[in-house]
Amino acid sequence: MKSTKHSSVRFFLFVGVAIFITFSIISVEARKHNNNRHKPHKHLKDKGSNGHKAPDPATNIPGPAPAPLPHYGSYPTNSNIFDVLSFGAKGDGVSDDSKALLAAWKAACQVSGAIVEIPAEFKFLIKPIILQGPCMPHLVLEIDGILLSPPRVGAWPKSSLFQWINFKWVHDFTIQGTGKVDGQGSDWWSPSEVYYIQKKFKHNPDMKPTALRFYDSHKITVRDIEIMNSPQCHLKFDSSSGIKVDNITINSPAMSPNTDGIHLQNTKDVEIQHSNIGCGDDCVSIQTGCSNIHVHHINCGPGHGISVGGLGKDKSVACVSDIVVEKISLQNTLSGVRIKTWQGGIGSVKNVTFSNIEVSDVKYPVIIDQFYCDKKTCKNQTDAVAISGVKYDSIKGSYSVQPIHLACSNDVPCTGVDLIDIQLKPSSNGYGGFRQALCWNSYGKSQAPLVPSSIDYCLRTESGSVKGTARSHHEHIC
Repeated sequence: MKSTKHSSVRFFLFVGVAIFITFSIISVEARKHNNNRHKPHKHLKDKGSNGHKAPDPATNIPGPAPAPLPHYGSYPTNSNIFDVLSFGAKGDGVSDDSKALLAAWKAACQVSGAIVEIPAEFKFLIKPIILQGPCMPHLVLEIDGILLSPPRVGAWPKSSLFQWINFKWVHDFTIQGTGKVDGQGSDWWSPSEVYYIQKKFKHNPDMKPTALRFYDSHKITVRDIEIMNSPQCHLKFDSSSGIKVDNITINSPAMSPNTDGIHLQNTKDVEIQHSNIGCGDDCVSIQTGCSNIHVHHINCGPGHGISVGGLGKDKSVACVSDIVVEKISLQNTLSGVRIKTWQGGIGSVKNVTFSNIEVSDVKYPVIIDQFYCDKKTCKNQTDAVAISGVKYDSIKGSYSVQPIHLACSNDVPCTGVDLIDIQLKPSSNGYGGFRQALCWNSYGKSQAPLVPSSIDYCLRTESGSVKGTARSHHEHIC
C-alpha cells in the first residue's frame, strides 16, 4: 500500500516536469519567431542587371532567388527592356558591338512594347547594320548613350556604302532618348578620301552612307536624339508613311558636302517639327513621290535651306504635292525656301506653301529654279517638271546676294505663284549682289507689302493658254 502511494507521487511528478519542459520549449520558439518577424531582411540596394527591382523589405514573403545574369544572346522573357550590355556589348567605343545590338533587336522584336536600351555613359561602335521587321507593336529604341560608326573609310564593306543603320519594314516604332548618333564622317568629306573611295570601290564618290535610314516603314517617330557628322544624309525616309520627327538636333559642319539633315523620298504623311538642323546641304530635302508633308518650327543653319528637289534628273518622272513649310528660321544659309528641278524632267510640283519664314543673312531667300545644275554646264532641254500653285507668304529678313530668284522653263512656265508680304532687305554682310528680284517666265499675283518694290513687277498675269501649256502633258503622269 505504501509502495503504491509512492509510485503515484512519482508519476504525477514526472508528468508535471514533462509539461513544464514542453511549455518552456514552445515559449523559446515563440520568442525566436517574434524576433525574426521584426528583423529586416537583407536585400540588394540596386536593381538587378535585368531591370527587376529587389524584393520589398516590408513584405514577409521571401523573395525569389535572384535570376542569373543573362548570357550573350538571351534575355529574361518576363522583361520588356533589352539592354545591349546584357547581350555582350562592351560600350567602350572601340570593340565592335554590332552583334550585341542585333541580338537585342531580334529578341525585343518578338515582344510587344519592348525597349532596346542603349544606356547612358557608354559608347558603342556599330558597323553597318540592318535592323529589320516586322516586329511586335510599340517597339522603342532608347538611345541614351552614344552610337559610333567606323571612323575610317577603309573599315566600311563595299556592300554597305549606302547606309549605316538601316531600318527595314518596321511599323509602330519609336527612336527616342538623350543620346547621340555620331557618324564620324569627316574622312568621307575630304578630297583625298573621295579619291581613295573611287580607286578602291570604282564607284561614284557621291555614294556615301546615310546615318539613319528607314525603308518601307510606317508609323515611325524619331524624337529628342542628336544625329551628328554623318558621311552623307543624317536621317532618310524612303517609301514610308506616317512619319513624325520632333525635337531632334542635327549637327555637321557647313563644309560637309551632301550632308542633308532630313531627306524624304517616296514618302507621305510626314510632320517635322521643333528641331534644330545645321549641316552642309539642305536642312530638309523633299524629293519625288512625296505628299502631305508639314514642316514647321525649324531652326536651319548652316545649310542650304528647305528644299523641294532637285527633281527630274536624267529625264526622270517627279511628282510632289501638298507641302506646307511654315514658321521657319534660317541663318547664314545658301538659300531660304526653294524648289529646284533639272531640265528635261517630267511630272509636277503643286500645292506648295512657304509661310512665316524668317531669314538672316541668307544668300537667296526665295527660289524657284527650273534650270538646276550641280555641274559647270548642263545641256539645255525643253521639257521640265511643271510647277503650279506655289505660295510664298510672309517671308521677312535679310539677304546677301538676291532677294527673289524665280527662273522658270521657257516651255513649261511656273503658274499660280503667289508672292504675299515679302519684306527682304540687304544684310550688312552682303556680297554686292543683285538688289532686284528676278522672275523669268513665272505667272501669278503679288500682294503688298513688298520689299524690294521690284517684286511687284516680277510676276506675269496668267491666261488660260499659259495654264494649259504648263499642264498639258504632265497631268496624267502624277
